[in-house]
Amino acid sequence: MLKRGLKEIAYLFGGKERGEVWTTFWILQVLFFIFYPRLIQRFSTMFQRILITFADKENETMRKLKVTELNRLTPEAFKACEKIPLIVVLDHVRSLNNVGSVFRTADAFRVEAIYLCGITACPPNAEIHKTALGAEDSVNWQYFNNTQEAVEKLHEAGYTVCAVEQAEGSVMLDKLQLDKQKKYAIIMGNEVKGVQQEVVDSCDLCVEIPQYGTKHSLNVSVTTGIVIWDFFKQLSD
Repeated sequence: MLKRGLKEIAYLFGGKERGEVWTTFWILQVLFFIFYPRLIQRFSTMFQRILITFADKENETMRKLKVTELNRLTPEAFKACEKIPLIVVLDHVRSLNNVGSVFRTADAFRVEAIYLCGITACPPNAEIHKTALGAEDSVNWQYFNNTQEAVEKLHEAGYTVCAVEQAEGSVMLDKLQLDKQKKYAIIMGNEVKGVQQEVVDSCDLCVEIPQYGTKHSLNVSVTTGIVIWDFFKQLSD
């Protein structure tokens, strides 16, 4: 195909005489093989430049923001702003790092308050601060000697209390439908024993996160984050 094309070009430019055609054909063929690699290289360079240009444009739209560009609230502004109608109750949570993580998540999604019960540690505490990073100063919290007292107070205040636990008759989180006109509280259990059975019995319902792997449970701070996020999506305006 290449030779045929060159012959046709040679015929057009070399005249009708056979000798002239063949002379022109061989000249074109020599020129083609001399300049072909350069043309390929030039087009390859142009193509690479085009790709780099598009990559630069994409990177411009995905630039990481600086901390100063996030426009976060001050602790004072956080305390004054409207919260979602949700209280997180920690039922004998042992790990201080987990407690701090819950504070940080509660701050991120404007949770109304955290109730710390039983052996759950309270701020100020250096270990809590390691993961809370100051959220323990912005989120309201209250301590109760036992979780039952916290549940009773929540019921008196009109909250729907949900134990986050694997139990008979539990509602899977992805099926849970919340009412924006209601106030809610979620109870997160101890790392080993979970929510106490007597506390579960006092709750209005159990909420369970569906799991599809080999493990029986999730870390309590991870579980709290998942549940808070789902409640935030349904309860926020």
